[in-house]
Amino acid sequence: MVDMDLVNRIVEKMKSENVRWIDIHFVDVPGRLQHVTFPARELLDDPESAFQIAIGGFDGSSITDFTMINESDMLLRPVPETFALIPDDWQSPPGVAAGRTARMIAQIFWGGYKKGEAPRFEKDPRYIAEKAEQYLAEQGYKAYFGPEVEFTIFDSLKVDVTQPWARMSVEINSREAPWNTELPIMRFKQGYFPANPNDKLFWIRQEISNVLEDYFDLQVEAHHHEVAGAGQGEIDFRFDTATRAADKVITLKYVVKNVAAKYGMVATFMPKPIYADNGNGMHTHQSLWDIKTDKNLFYDPNDEYAELSQLARYYIGGILKHARALSAIVNPTTSSYKRLVPGYEAPIYIAWSKGNRSAIIRVPSYMKGIEKAARIEYRSPDPSTNPYLAFAAMVAAGLDGIKKKIEPPDPVDENIYAMDPKKRRELEEIVKKQLGTKLQLPSSLCEALEELENDYEWLFPIFSKEMIETWLELKWEECRKIGAYPHPVEYYEYFDI
Repeated sequence: MVDMDLVNRIVEKMKSENVRWIDIHFVDVPGRLQHVTFPARELLDDPESAFQIAIGGFDGSSITDFTMINESDMLLRPVPETFALIPDDWQSPPGVAAGRTARMIAQIFWGGYKKGEAPRFEKDPRYIAEKAEQYLAEQGYKAYFGPEVEFTIFDSLKVDVTQPWARMSVEINSREAPWNTELPIMRFKQGYFPANPNDKLFWIRQEISNVLEDYFDLQVEAHHHEVAGAGQGEIDFRFDTATRAADKVITLKYVVKNVAAKYGMVATFMPKPIYADNGNGMHTHQSLWDIKTDKNLFYDPNDEYAELSQLARYYIGGILKHARALSAIVNPTTSSYKRLVPGYEAPIYIAWSKGNRSAIIRVPSYMKGIEKAARIEYRSPDPSTNPYLAFAAMVAAGLDGIKKKIEPPDPVDENIYAMDPKKRRELEEIVKKQLGTKLQLPSSLCEALEELENDYEWLFPIFSKEMIETWLELKWEECRKIGAYPHPVEYYEYFDI
């Protein structure tokens, strides 16, 4: 049910701020942000209908992998909790009177039904995250997610692939880059936590954080420079439920890109924008809580290893067992697998540990004895994923582990990258025996898609078969298309062979 008290407050806010336009946001299946803008009067004249039925419609057949041309009419219902004013100083060029604008994220419904009877669109990514929360509630749980979203801001980026048979090029300009001649610079893999003036993008992250807090009511917990040299940053926000946390990821990406654009810069969330430096990840902290008692079900003060409950271990077991298939959703681009390689802190081994960052699941252990802090950190996801689908898939894998009581192997507390080969082979045998999977994550998107094709039943309580098939078809097309392009490095390596 819609909170009409909140709706009334939004109406008053729009009137007091002289809001003229409503920008409605949603994401397509891959996770790219889409928007359509309506006059504020469409909401102000009949707010009850706008929030309980729809504010307007659109052509679903023109959105990637939504629907066919013969069933294309769809409706947008704004979610009042996502209301925010857009800053005036980056919504339009200087001297252009664009009008005060507010933003809301929408739920998507099928068109062609009587007023108030339209069903939800099954492939709306936000709907799938909502279904994950509903499925959790049916089991007596609620889940919280706290993603650490990494990104890179360049001064400029030029890409030319308009003539792939004759010319392909990428030119990156960054004031921090090791190849920049203006000191100080950031050396490869040495960008973690440097103080000003070395951290040349402190001011832009600060403004992004201010906008997130002041305009979008998103509570920032920290921001900092990340390990990669050329403009890599991270902004962490307070944990939330699956749908709301995904809303926040989408909002953060929107704000980062627009604030960067305000200064003539460009932001990217692609997993591996620069060779020989760390990529952009989205380590995702998560925990399960009892929906009635509000107790953290991952916490066990009597567990000597990590104060982690047996239920949490089963949840870990589910993610580890399905990790190779899960990669096709949480690492959904060919760029993802250029990040998931040894030597750059991105985990590739299907293992868990109390503090070992070479395992895909880490149990943070900064301080003991705090129930609300008990959680796991799933380290392989990256920000190229659709967060609604990613969090929903994590829930499905974790709950499958709980349902089937999948016991994970013993934790691995040593650096798996540096492990003796014989010992690593022994670990691989243990993982294969207990979980029925390989020790290492897929090394390519194509390999991950093959895993998902053979291991997807655990998604069914939340994902429809149609959605899984749509995802596989979309990503197979990407994998084959990008894999067919000759790469400039191939000329360097093989031209004289």
